[in-house]
Amino acid sequence: MHNLAIALHKKGYQVSGSDDVIFEPSAGRLAKHGILPEKMGWDEAKITMDLDAVILGMHALKDNPELLKAQELGLKIYSYPEYIYEQTKNKLRVVIGGSHGKTTITSMILHVLNYCEKNFDYLVGAQLTGFDTMVKLTESAPLIIIEGDEYLASPIDRRPKFHLYKANVAVISGIAWDHINVFPTYADYTRQFEIFIDTIQPGGTLIYCSVDKDLADIAVNSHPELEKIGYEIPTHEVKDGITYLLPERTPLRVFGDHNLMNLNAAKLVCAKLGIDSNAFDTAISSFTGAAKRLELLNAVPGTNVYKDFAHSPSKLKATIDAVKTQFGERKLVACIELHTFSSLNKEFLEQYADTMKEADLAIVYIDEKTFEHKKLTPFTKTDVQIAFNSDRILFFNNSELLSNYLLSMNFYETNLLLMSSGNFGGLDLSILARELNTLS
Repeated sequence: MHNLAIALHKKGYQVSGSDDVIFEPSAGRLAKHGILPEKMGWDEAKITMDLDAVILGMHALKDNPELLKAQELGLKIYSYPEYIYEQTKNKLRVVIGGSHGKTTITSMILHVLNYCEKNFDYLVGAQLTGFDTMVKLTESAPLIIIEGDEYLASPIDRRPKFHLYKANVAVISGIAWDHINVFPTYADYTRQFEIFIDTIQPGGTLIYCSVDKDLADIAVNSHPELEKIGYEIPTHEVKDGITYLLPERTPLRVFGDHNLMNLNAAKLVCAKLGIDSNAFDTAISSFTGAAKRLELLNAVPGTNVYKDFAHSPSKLKATIDAVKTQFGERKLVACIELHTFSSLNKEFLEQYADTMKEADLAIVYIDEKTFEHKKLTPFTKTDVQIAFNSDRILFFNNSELLSNYLLSMNFYETNLLLMSSGNFGGLDLSILARELNTLS
């Protein structure tokens, strides 16, 4: 929301906003542009007939006093995705959907378009090198690249966000059940992707991961008038810890089968936007990844420490497999924090079976306060080991004990992979990464 506010401010709009608390870096960015609220909290007096529109964030409650006042006055209320469409309905809209890889695919496309000096708008879910905000909206750009989330649009609009963008070119990276608080069955969840395909505009293109059988079946049986292009892992080789695209042996700074498939999706999108294969390969070779996606925290001879946003079962497995394959001669310690509503649901937990079997040492961490906050019954070590189908799993619910355990280990010829959509109970992972024992 704060990135959208800044984008509209840059476009010349008069923008104001409210929240109960604003954290960094959001607060600093808003202050830099002179649009940080003077005080936190809600004040219905701010909502007047002078407003052309109200944009409602997902985390506002239905009884929010400012929302109630806007409804009482009959003001136009948009959800975030509705307003993005309103701003871009005359542009070519590329929407990247899927249960995993959305941010990386979107980031790859933005990197290549920027490298090739194209004029474009965008909406992406991570901070990228070379981009000062995560949203850009202009009058001049003929196209926009949108990361299309399948979560709900707003408290009063229960449609998934990506249904509202009306894509001209759409990508689906794969389907793996998530957001069980909203989509209680796998069928409910997959149905959202069928609807997404139906929203692609006449004459549009669907680019999809053909390796995902359920997705491939949905794509093949979907709207017959769409152009449909499947993709899989491109030909490549790994040598001395570096992945090369074949046949030109283009060196990459990212790795793993999931990233290679993401790269192929991005390449197909860029081809639709007029960027040829050689130009794409040249540009993508300097792509270092999106924030928190296999982000290298520290590297010394024989040891790399990575931080990754992986939290769902499919992301967890793909990320572990990627690091293990890239550094086959090293051991791998993999640590996952279960943090999301889905991952802390006991019925969903069994979806994690065998996801960490490629790790030499597998650790599951849950901040004990998370259960209190979400009003859920805490898991035991046995619950976790049964769900992950491994009695080798180590279980921690105290961040200090986890930190002390990792610092007591020897990481010589061993990589550490820290995965979470949270923050491991407030641990400073960069300091932890530097303090590990890596001596032979």
